[in-house]
Amino acid sequence: MPTIAVDKYALYKALGKTYTKDEFDELCFDFGIELDEDTEEEQRPVVNGEQEPPQLKIEIPANRYDMLCFEGIQLMLNIFLQRTEAPKYALKAPSDVQSITVTKDTARIRPYVSGAILRNVTFDEARYESFIALQDKLHQNLARQRTLVSIGTHDLDTIKGPFTYEALPPKDIKFIPLNQTKEMNGEELMKFYEKDRHLGRYLHIIRDSPVYPVIYDANKVVCSLPPIINGNHSKITTKTKNVFIEVTATDKTKVEIVTNMVVTMFSQYTAEKFTIEPIKIISEHNGETRQVPNVDPRETQAEVDYIKSCTGVDMSPQQICDLLLRMSYNAKPSKSDPNLIDVQVPCTRADVLHQADIMEDVCIGYGFNKLPRAFPKVSSTVAAPLAINKLSDILRQESAMAGWAEVLPLILCSHDENFAWLNRKDDGTTAVKLANPKTLEYQVVRTSLIPGLLKTIRENKHHSVPVKIFECSDVAFKAPELERKARNERHFAAAWYGKTSGFEVVHGLLDRLMAMLKTAFVTREEGLELEDANSMQYWIEEVDDPTFYEGHAANIVLQVRDKKTVIGKFGILHPTVLEKFELRYPVSVLELNVEVFM
Repeated sequence: MPTIAVDKYALYKALGKTYTKDEFDELCFDFGIELDEDTEEEQRPVVNGEQEPPQLKIEIPANRYDMLCFEGIQLMLNIFLQRTEAPKYALKAPSDVQSITVTKDTARIRPYVSGAILRNVTFDEARYESFIALQDKLHQNLARQRTLVSIGTHDLDTIKGPFTYEALPPKDIKFIPLNQTKEMNGEELMKFYEKDRHLGRYLHIIRDSPVYPVIYDANKVVCSLPPIINGNHSKITTKTKNVFIEVTATDKTKVEIVTNMVVTMFSQYTAEKFTIEPIKIISEHNGETRQVPNVDPRETQAEVDYIKSCTGVDMSPQQICDLLLRMSYNAKPSKSDPNLIDVQVPCTRADVLHQADIMEDVCIGYGFNKLPRAFPKVSSTVAAPLAINKLSDILRQESAMAGWAEVLPLILCSHDENFAWLNRKDDGTTAVKLANPKTLEYQVVRTSLIPGLLKTIRENKHHSVPVKIFECSDVAFKAPELERKARNERHFAAAWYGKTSGFEVVHGLLDRLMAMLKTAFVTREEGLELEDANSMQYWIEEVDDPTFYEGHAANIVLQVRDKKTVIGKFGILHPTVLEKFELRYPVSVLELNVEVFM
């Protein structure tokens, strides 16, 4: 979750009260955010000859994009404390509305654009820094490091509309980047910033494209090269009064969300508070013209009975509406149905998708600590381990008590590790394969635990021998008859690595586990007549398996009633297997299917 640093006493001033650390911590908890750190008692850096003021570092839920800046935090807390009402955002369009014309070629690289204008903004140093910081936070979180959305902000008094959003070859785009003095084209800019600590990580987004997105004003002055950098010509300063905001994206929904977050948070500082000037988007490729942003609240409904059942509190519809007011909603009881509430979700709350989200805000408004506590009446909510997991834990405990160490390799491995390196052939019907593996190491879902054990030994050869390790985890197999086309199977495997083969040690572990599972060992290969229908017995049979050294491998056969099943194998690994896994000493392994004991 993002952590936002705000000036401690500036926030207290905005909230109309100087809090103690415990009081503010409690306020944050009540609202569903968390005070992470108060820097007042720490050694703070010196900035411009003065010590940095004390800061509160507040952890914000990942879905609350409206609280990624000082302005959002103080506004939401003031509404929660009922010191102010939720703002009513309004659009005020002049007679000559500014426009952005989108050319067809932008569909090849970054097809969506939105924007707005903030008129007569009053910036000071703190507000300016917060304005920049909000853009950075949105880029890091919602915008996924600018891959989905990027924001450009400009001093409108230095440029002239109407604007155009185009996609051109890199060599055809020439401008002076932000805070630079030299003009560059697109290719030169890429080389210039490739080692830049801040901007270098964004170059890959458009670098290999034949065209780069660019926004021009009416005089063909470059405003920005999204998602990399703005032009220096329209640079914002603390003296800027009119701000032109343009947002480009590859995602239509997120471009509107980001635009709304920026304009609503900083419309607090316009001469006419919470008023935004819209712009027109004219798309050449589909002939569509639309006005943005849309700051109207969304209409939805929530069920009174649902909210009451979730909270455990008997509240009237009006009481629920009053609590929602504290969370910046506008709500009233429905005239058509007494069990419904008509809710207006503000444009800043893109995270509200379902009545469950509204119910959660009712809980916050009411106070989570005040909610009645009751044990669920449904018995199925009482936690209990799955039988297969309980059995696995027993096997783990017994193996550990016998002196074996548990390891947890990855469930993905290479195709060769799963087949060729174990001298096994892939018939195409066994392993689940990744359609587009990123590396050769992760091509298939393992069908055996043995490769993981051998790789673990390989990476720990510096340890003294013998090495005794085990794993009890899932493998996966294709299952075309099932809806999901695959199935998991719980296996147990152990490996001994030492100067001697250790065959008898692995055999001893097998006997111990079987004894613990109340499965008797018999020496006759045909088995014995079972007196008890619920009893089990097992024996071992020599097997010719290319994974193992000839004459030193055995199947483990389990008999339950009249049914005989091969549940696993153990033996000494073949020298070619050891060579593939770069092991110099003999290895004995055991692997068995645990699910047959269920």
